[in-house]
Amino acid sequence: MNWDTTRNLLIEGDNLEVLKLLQKSYASKVGLIYIDPPYNTGKDFIYPDNYKDSIKNYLQITGQADANDRILTSNTERSGRFHTNWLNMMYPRLCLAHTLLSDDGVIFASIDDNEMHNLRTLLALVFSEDNFVDVFPVRSNPRGNQARKLTASEHEYVLVFAKNIAHLRPLGFAADPADYKKSDARGTYREIGLRKRGAGARRNDAPNEYFPIFYNPNIQELQVDCFPESIAIFPKLSDGTDGRWRWSKETVIRKKDTLIARPVKRRNGNTEYDVFEKDYLSDSKRRKIKSMFLDSQFNYENGTEEIRDLFEGKKVMDYPKPLALLTHIIGSYHAKAGIVMDFFAGSMTVAHAVLNLNATDCGERRFITVQLPEPVANFTDAAQAGYKTIADVGKDRLRRAGNKVKQDKPEFTGDLGFRVFKLDSSNIKSWEPNLNDLEQSLFDHVDPIKEDRDEDDILYEVLLKLGFDLCVTVERRGIAGKRVSMVNDGALIACLAEEIRPAEVEGLALGIVNWHAEQDNTDNVTILFRDNAFIDDIAKTNLMEILRQHGCKDVRSL
Repeated sequence: MNWDTTRNLLIEGDNLEVLKLLQKSYASKVGLIYIDPPYNTGKDFIYPDNYKDSIKNYLQITGQADANDRILTSNTERSGRFHTNWLNMMYPRLCLAHTLLSDDGVIFASIDDNEMHNLRTLLALVFSEDNFVDVFPVRSNPRGNQARKLTASEHEYVLVFAKNIAHLRPLGFAADPADYKKSDARGTYREIGLRKRGAGARRNDAPNEYFPIFYNPNIQELQVDCFPESIAIFPKLSDGTDGRWRWSKETVIRKKDTLIARPVKRRNGNTEYDVFEKDYLSDSKRRKIKSMFLDSQFNYENGTEEIRDLFEGKKVMDYPKPLALLTHIIGSYHAKAGIVMDFFAGSMTVAHAVLNLNATDCGERRFITVQLPEPVANFTDAAQAGYKTIADVGKDRLRRAGNKVKQDKPEFTGDLGFRVFKLDSSNIKSWEPNLNDLEQSLFDHVDPIKEDRDEDDILYEVLLKLGFDLCVTVERRGIAGKRVSMVNDGALIACLAEEIRPAEVEGLALGIVNWHAEQDNTDNVTILFRDNAFIDDIAKTNLMEILRQHGCKDVRSL
């Protein structure tokens, strides 16, 4: 959808292999990762890297049963099936995710009680315990899960870790202008008491922050030293005992222009002066996210209803997270631009939330989602609607979501598209010689490219290996009868034609030179050809020399 202009990605394939392939192009470029991995419920489903495995095969692999299904060991439940395989699946993915996150990035992971403590330990291992941010309980099922034996659980969790907590800005949301009801020549503000409240508010907690602030009500002047007709204001707790200010004396001196004093009525009925900070409204002001997700909009049933509404009453996805939950999480991150990633994409709620959130706050967030093209179950609404895989359902959801944004907010001109890539083996033939006929094996590898691959397949593998973004601009032009691709306004030019004849060399080379000269980016261009496309070495040498004479020195062959 909108392939030529979109910056969003949906990748079908095993997320472990996809994450490996994205390392060079996206290292330290992802701002926020949200994952909703498969919960380890202990049923006949485990999630190793082949994604599905029957209990029969599992028991045989682990030595708990023989080929005739006879159990060879007792206490199989404790053998590690319910934890080890799940954690072995998660660990390498989290390591790769860590590399992709930017220094100020953050990862959110939904989980239930089965693996909550293990996942926190695993995240601490990969990200360091020092980078733990919080754990958010989510009231996901207010009616309670009646299937549990002893309790009716209402909640799940979202674990949060930073890449580097020293660089992570507070998670939260834009300040509500309605809270800023006063104004002066400088702007709109609210008043915040300068006296420390809550834990650590007593004088003994910070003795240096207990001192008088002097105020003259006639001239409305504040100072830290006594001056004529001033009164001393001390930080007092509600019970009358000594408290402390939030600021040191030096900070009060430096920022006294933002302080005011006014009379307040105490609990004992007395009226006394107190000091307040003028907290001015600005674009950088944010309300910190609260750690308990109790709002009814986070009820997981809302996710199911949203799918039904989008797909004309069909429940084509199981257990989708509600849009409000993901909008709340993504919106709490400080950046309105940058990459949001979900490599257990499932119902594509993360990508849907990105589209909606951008349309709401004029953001420029991008999404990268990864989903295994797992077949949909037979006799489900998805199967009856003609969908073959979960990824197919997700693609259609995003198309519908984009169209709904267009309908609801026609004034929005942001990115509502996405590119789809599918994981495959390399386009380059692997060297697997026939030891009984090495000569034929050598001839078979004269052309290193697999027979069923086209120029675009090869180009995008090259882009990944060179570290280009998969949403980079690619222009194409016919030159000397060959298709030539220009990437990123001239950073890379590729002619991957299968044959280049000597008579075509000069026209092709000069056409490439002239096209490159039209671009603003005329430095450090890489030009790529297929090595076996040249009829002979003379044709290849002539083409390379013409390019080098015109300043194109980085010429490579594949």
